[in-house]
Formats: sequence, C-alpha cells, structure tokens
Amino acid sequence: MSQEMVIDVMTRSLYTIIISALPPLIMGLSVGLIVAIFQTVTSIQEQTLAFVPKIIAVMVALIIFGPFILDNLTSLFNGIVTELPEMVTPN
Repeated sequence: MSQEMVIDVMTRSLYTIIISALPPLIMGLSVGLIVAIFQTVTSIQEQTLAFVPKIIAVMVALIIFGPFILDNLTSLFNGIVTELPEMVTPN
C-alpha cells in the first residue's frame, strides 16, 4: 500500500464524514440559534428548553437526509472494498 493510496483513502473518508455530518449539524445549529434568540427576547432562561427542539431537529434531519448519508457511506465502503486487493498487495 503506497503513501498515495493511504492519503487518497483518508481524504475520501474525511470528505465523506464532513458531508454526512453537515445536515444534522446545520439543523441543530439553526434551531439552537432560533431558540436562543427566542429565549433572549422573552427572557425565558429555562435550560431544558434548548435541548428538546435541537434533539427533534437532529432526528428530523436524520430522517430526511438519511438516504443521502447512507448513500455516501455505502459509496465510500464500496470504493474501499473494490480497491482492497490493490491495498494489500505488496509492492
């Protein structure tokens, strides 16, 4: 396994992780920001109020973007398995 192959696999893996994690993170961040603004405007300082909408938003994002995330992870896995004979063959 050459150094270029390792770098290529790591690059594709990191790219897939970032692309797969972005939808739930963005949903959680945006809902958290909206709840924080709502809490500031209404002077409600309940700590648990911030968690429930974020959890629901992340679950909804996983339901909506689940096929996209699964497709990305499956594509990465299939690519690695396809290239596996080249990786384990000594040079």
